[in-house]
Amino acid sequence: MLQLETEQEEDGRWIAEIRDLPGVLAYGATRPEAIVRAEALALRVIADRLDHGDPVPDLEGLFAA
Repeated sequence: MLQLETEQEEDGRWIAEIRDLPGVLAYGATRPEAIVRAEALALRVIADRLDHGDPVPDLEGLFAA
């Protein structure tokens, strides 16, 4: 499972980051907005890595069916 970290900036914006995926960080006006944006970016990064045969983090538990 990927760990998502959030923090509120001094200007009031929120930032969400997934450290296991370098470059995956996103800002939002609210904490939930920042989280949704970071999750969407993480999925795009993982898809790009899969397309190019690059390593991806363990995805077990990412989706439930």
